[in-house]
Amino acid sequence: MYDSEFFSEDLDSVNFDAAEGDFSEDNTLTRAWDAFQKSPPLTKLYLSASFTATAIGYVSNNNDFPPYLLLDWKATLTRLQIWRPITAFLNFGPLNLGYLMTSHFVWTYMATLERLNHDTPYEFWMMMFFGGSTMILGYTLLQISPRFLGHNLSTFFVYVWSRYHEGLEVSLFDLFQTRAETLPWFFLAQTFLLEGEVPILDLLGIVFGHVYHYGRSVGIAKAPGFIREWYKHGQGGLANRVRGEYKKIGSDFELQ
Repeated sequence: MYDSEFFSEDLDSVNFDAAEGDFSEDNTLTRAWDAFQKSPPLTKLYLSASFTATAIGYVSNNNDFPPYLLLDWKATLTRLQIWRPITAFLNFGPLNLGYLMTSHFVWTYMATLERLNHDTPYEFWMMMFFGGSTMILGYTLLQISPRFLGHNLSTFFVYVWSRYHEGLEVSLFDLFQTRAETLPWFFLAQTFLLEGEVPILDLLGIVFGHVYHYGRSVGIAKAPGFIREWYKHGQGGLANRVRGEYKKIGSDFELQ
Protein backbone atom coordinates (compact mmCIF):
# COMPACT_ATOMS: atom_id res chain seq x y z
CA MET A 1 0.00 0.00 0.00
CA TYR A 2 1.10 3.56 -0.60
CA ASP A 3 0.72 4.71 3.02
CA SER A 4 2.84 7.41 4.59
CA GLU A 5 4.04 4.99 7.26
CA PHE A 6 6.13 3.19 4.65
CA PHE A 7 8.16 6.30 3.79
CA SER A 8 10.97 7.76 5.85
CA GLU A 9 10.65 11.11 7.57
CA ASP A 10 13.14 13.84 8.38
CA LEU A 11 14.15 12.95 11.93
CA ASP A 12 14.74 16.59 12.79
CA SER A 13 11.05 17.32 12.17
CA VAL A 14 9.72 14.58 14.44
CA ASN A 15 8.33 15.58 17.80
CA PHE A 16 9.41 12.64 19.95
CA ASP A 17 7.66 13.95 23.06
CA ALA A 18 4.35 14.09 21.22
CA ALA A 19 4.93 10.68 19.72
CA GLU A 20 5.63 9.21 23.13
CA GLY A 21 2.39 10.66 24.41
CA ASP A 22 0.49 9.20 21.49
CA PHE A 23 1.83 5.71 22.16
CA SER A 24 1.01 5.94 25.86
CA GLU A 25 -2.58 6.89 25.14
CA ASP A 26 -3.14 4.52 22.26
CA ASN A 27 -3.01 0.77 21.73
CA THR A 28 -2.99 -1.67 18.85
CA LEU A 29 -6.72 -2.38 18.86
CA THR A 30 -7.61 1.31 18.90
CA ARG A 31 -5.28 2.05 16.00
CA ALA A 32 -6.67 -0.89 14.04
CA TRP A 33 -10.24 0.27 14.66
CA ASP A 34 -9.40 3.84 13.62
CA ALA A 35 -7.75 2.55 10.44
CA PHE A 36 -10.81 0.40 9.68
CA GLN A 37 -13.12 3.38 10.17
CA LYS A 38 -11.12 5.23 7.52
CA SER A 39 -11.46 2.36 5.04
CA PRO A 40 -13.23 3.03 1.72
CA PRO A 41 -17.01 2.46 1.87
CA LEU A 42 -17.35 -0.79 -0.07
CA THR A 43 -14.38 -2.38 1.69
CA LYS A 44 -15.82 -1.42 5.06
CA LEU A 45 -19.29 -2.72 4.14
CA TYR A 46 -17.93 -6.01 2.79
CA LEU A 47 -15.74 -6.80 5.80
CA SER A 48 -18.44 -5.75 8.28
CA ALA A 49 -20.97 -8.04 6.58
CA SER A 50 -18.47 -10.91 6.53
CA PHE A 51 -17.71 -10.57 10.24
CA THR A 52 -21.41 -10.35 11.10
CA ALA A 53 -22.29 -13.48 9.11
CA THR A 54 -19.29 -15.37 10.51
CA ALA A 55 -20.16 -14.33 14.08
CA ILE A 56 -23.74 -15.56 13.58
CA GLY A 57 -22.33 -18.91 12.44
CA TYR A 58 -20.00 -19.01 15.44
CA VAL A 59 -22.88 -18.49 17.87
CA SER A 60 -25.63 -20.49 16.16
CA ASN A 61 -23.89 -23.10 13.99
CA ASN A 62 -20.87 -24.36 15.95
CA ASN A 63 -18.48 -21.89 14.28
CA ASP A 64 -19.59 -22.92 10.80
CA PHE A 65 -20.78 -20.38 8.25
CA PRO A 66 -24.61 -20.15 8.14
CA PRO A 67 -25.75 -22.64 5.48
CA TYR A 68 -28.58 -20.36 4.27
CA LEU A 69 -25.92 -17.86 3.12
CA LEU A 70 -23.87 -20.33 1.06
CA LEU A 71 -24.24 -20.72 -2.69
CA ASP A 72 -26.84 -23.36 -3.51
CA TRP A 73 -28.27 -23.08 -7.03
CA LYS A 74 -31.28 -25.26 -6.25
CA ALA A 75 -32.33 -23.05 -3.35
CA THR A 76 -31.51 -19.93 -5.36
CA LEU A 77 -33.60 -20.89 -8.40
CA THR A 78 -36.45 -22.90 -6.88
CA ARG A 79 -36.90 -21.05 -3.59
CA LEU A 80 -35.89 -17.63 -4.94
CA GLN A 81 -33.16 -17.24 -2.31
CA ILE A 82 -31.43 -14.80 -4.61
CA TRP A 83 -29.07 -13.48 -1.93
CA ARG A 84 -26.98 -16.67 -1.92
CA PRO A 85 -24.64 -15.85 -4.88
CA ILE A 86 -23.75 -12.62 -3.05
CA THR A 87 -23.59 -13.73 0.58
CA ALA A 88 -21.42 -16.73 -0.36
CA PHE A 89 -18.54 -14.28 -0.80
CA LEU A 90 -18.77 -13.34 2.87
CA ASN A 91 -17.34 -16.72 3.88
CA PHE A 92 -13.63 -16.57 4.75
CA GLY A 93 -13.82 -19.75 6.83
CA PRO A 94 -14.53 -20.33 10.55
CA LEU A 95 -13.80 -17.60 13.08
CA ASN A 96 -10.17 -18.31 13.96
CA LEU A 97 -6.66 -17.12 13.14
CA GLY A 98 -7.09 -18.09 9.49
CA TYR A 99 -10.18 -15.90 9.26
CA LEU A 100 -8.32 -12.94 10.74
CA MET A 101 -5.41 -13.38 8.31
CA THR A 102 -7.73 -13.58 5.30
CA SER A 103 -9.65 -10.53 6.53
CA HIS A 104 -6.39 -8.64 6.84
CA PHE A 105 -5.37 -9.58 3.27
CA VAL A 106 -8.78 -8.51 1.93
CA TRP A 107 -8.65 -5.28 3.94
CA THR A 108 -5.16 -4.44 2.73
CA TYR A 109 -5.52 -5.14 -0.99
CA MET A 110 -9.21 -4.40 -1.49
CA ALA A 111 -8.96 -1.07 0.33
CA THR A 112 -5.90 -0.08 -1.71
CA LEU A 113 -7.62 -0.89 -5.01
CA GLU A 114 -10.73 1.03 -3.96
CA ARG A 115 -8.62 4.03 -2.97
CA LEU A 116 -6.75 3.96 -6.27
CA ASN A 117 -10.12 4.18 -8.03
CA HIS A 118 -11.47 6.90 -5.73
CA ASP A 119 -12.16 9.28 -8.63
CA THR A 120 -13.85 6.55 -10.72
CA PRO A 121 -15.24 4.17 -8.08
CA TYR A 122 -17.59 2.59 -10.61
CA GLU A 123 -14.52 0.93 -12.17
CA PHE A 124 -13.79 -0.67 -8.80
CA TRP A 125 -17.40 -1.83 -8.59
CA MET A 126 -16.95 -3.37 -12.03
CA MET A 127 -13.81 -5.11 -10.79
CA MET A 128 -15.78 -6.63 -7.92
CA PHE A 129 -18.61 -7.71 -10.20
CA PHE A 130 -16.21 -9.24 -12.73
CA GLY A 131 -14.26 -11.16 -10.08
CA GLY A 132 -17.38 -12.45 -8.36
CA SER A 133 -19.32 -13.44 -11.49
CA THR A 134 -16.36 -15.20 -13.15
CA MET A 135 -15.67 -17.16 -9.98
CA ILE A 136 -19.27 -18.31 -9.70
CA LEU A 137 -19.34 -19.24 -13.38
CA GLY A 138 -15.96 -20.99 -13.26
CA TYR A 139 -16.72 -22.94 -10.09
CA THR A 140 -20.10 -24.03 -11.49
CA LEU A 141 -18.70 -25.19 -14.84
CA LEU A 142 -15.79 -27.02 -13.16
CA GLN A 143 -18.11 -28.44 -10.50
CA ILE A 144 -15.90 -27.14 -7.70
CA SER A 145 -17.45 -26.45 -4.32
CA PRO A 146 -17.88 -22.68 -3.93
CA ARG A 147 -17.77 -22.94 -0.14
CA PHE A 148 -14.93 -20.47 0.44
CA LEU A 149 -15.59 -17.94 -2.29
CA GLY A 150 -14.58 -15.08 0.01
CA HIS A 151 -11.15 -16.58 0.65
CA ASN A 152 -10.52 -17.09 -3.05
CA LEU A 153 -11.73 -13.61 -3.91
CA SER A 154 -8.80 -12.35 -1.83
CA THR A 155 -6.43 -14.03 -4.30
CA PHE A 156 -8.16 -12.15 -7.10
CA PHE A 157 -7.56 -8.87 -5.23
CA VAL A 158 -3.90 -9.68 -4.59
CA TYR A 159 -3.26 -10.45 -8.26
CA VAL A 160 -4.95 -7.28 -9.54
CA TRP A 161 -3.09 -5.25 -6.88
CA SER A 162 0.22 -6.80 -7.94
CA ARG A 163 -0.36 -5.73 -11.54
CA TYR A 164 -1.11 -2.18 -10.44
CA HIS A 165 2.21 -2.11 -8.54
CA GLU A 166 4.56 -4.06 -10.81
CA GLY A 167 8.19 -3.51 -9.80
CA LEU A 168 7.34 -2.31 -6.29
CA GLU A 169 9.42 -3.92 -3.53
CA VAL A 170 7.21 -5.34 -0.79
CA SER A 171 8.08 -6.90 2.55
CA LEU A 172 6.76 -10.32 3.52
CA PHE A 173 6.28 -10.68 7.26
CA ASP A 174 9.33 -8.41 7.73
CA LEU A 175 11.51 -11.39 6.75
CA PHE A 176 12.45 -10.73 3.14
CA GLN A 177 11.70 -8.51 0.18
CA THR A 178 10.05 -9.48 -3.09
CA ARG A 179 8.49 -7.71 -6.04
CA ALA A 180 4.76 -7.07 -6.08
CA GLU A 181 4.15 -9.24 -9.15
CA THR A 182 5.43 -12.34 -7.32
CA LEU A 183 3.10 -11.86 -4.35
CA PRO A 184 0.13 -13.91 -5.66
CA TRP A 185 2.44 -16.84 -6.37
CA PHE A 186 3.87 -16.61 -2.87
CA PHE A 187 0.40 -16.94 -1.36
CA LEU A 188 -0.37 -19.80 -3.73
CA ALA A 189 2.79 -21.63 -2.56
CA GLN A 190 1.88 -20.84 1.06
CA THR A 191 -1.50 -22.55 0.63
CA PHE A 192 0.21 -25.59 -0.86
CA LEU A 193 2.79 -25.84 1.93
CA LEU A 194 0.49 -25.13 4.87
CA GLU A 195 -2.61 -27.04 3.72
CA GLY A 196 -0.85 -29.81 1.81
CA GLU A 197 -3.14 -29.65 -1.21
CA VAL A 198 -2.95 -28.31 -4.73
CA PRO A 199 -4.25 -24.71 -4.49
CA ILE A 200 -6.65 -24.97 -7.44
CA LEU A 201 -9.02 -22.37 -6.04
CA ASP A 202 -6.25 -19.83 -5.43
CA LEU A 203 -4.98 -20.50 -8.95
CA LEU A 204 -8.44 -19.74 -10.32
CA GLY A 205 -8.34 -16.42 -8.48
CA ILE A 206 -5.07 -15.61 -10.25
CA VAL A 207 -6.48 -16.67 -13.64
CA PHE A 208 -9.61 -14.53 -13.23
CA GLY A 209 -7.48 -11.63 -11.99
CA HIS A 210 -5.32 -11.89 -15.10
CA VAL A 211 -8.38 -11.96 -17.37
CA TYR A 212 -9.71 -8.84 -15.67
CA HIS A 213 -6.36 -7.04 -15.92
CA TYR A 214 -6.12 -7.85 -19.61
CA GLY A 215 -9.71 -6.78 -20.24
CA ARG A 216 -9.12 -3.50 -18.41
CA SER A 217 -5.89 -2.84 -20.34
CA VAL A 218 -7.64 -3.21 -23.72
CA GLY A 219 -10.72 -1.30 -22.61
CA ILE A 220 -13.32 -4.06 -22.55
CA ALA A 221 -13.77 -4.40 -18.77
CA LYS A 222 -15.10 -0.94 -18.08
CA ALA A 223 -18.19 -0.09 -16.09
CA PRO A 224 -21.35 0.33 -18.20
CA GLY A 225 -22.45 3.83 -19.08
CA PHE A 226 -25.57 3.87 -16.91
CA ILE A 227 -23.49 3.16 -13.80
CA ARG A 228 -21.08 5.98 -14.63
CA GLU A 229 -24.00 8.30 -15.33
CA TRP A 230 -25.70 7.42 -12.02
CA TYR A 231 -22.54 8.13 -10.04
CA LYS A 232 -21.74 11.40 -11.78
CA HIS A 233 -25.20 12.90 -12.16
CA GLY A 234 -27.61 10.78 -10.15
CA GLN A 235 -30.01 12.57 -7.82
CA GLY A 236 -31.30 11.41 -4.48
CA GLY A 237 -29.93 10.56 -1.08
CA LEU A 238 -28.04 7.41 -2.04
CA ALA A 239 -26.17 8.93 -4.99
CA ASN A 240 -25.22 12.01 -2.98
CA ARG A 241 -24.07 9.92 -0.04
CA VAL A 242 -21.93 7.65 -2.21
CA ARG A 243 -20.30 10.63 -3.92
CA GLY A 244 -19.68 12.18 -0.51
CA GLU A 245 -17.92 9.06 0.78
CA TYR A 246 -15.56 8.94 -2.18
CA LYS A 247 -14.96 12.67 -1.99
CA LYS A 248 -13.55 12.09 1.50
CA ILE A 249 -11.11 9.56 0.05
CA GLY A 250 -10.21 11.91 -2.77
CA SER A 251 -9.15 14.57 -0.28
CA ASP A 252 -6.35 12.25 0.85
CA PHE A 253 -4.83 12.47 -2.63
CA GLU A 254 -4.91 16.25 -2.86
CA LEU A 255 -1.60 18.05 -2.58
CA GLN A 256 -1.32 20.05 0.60
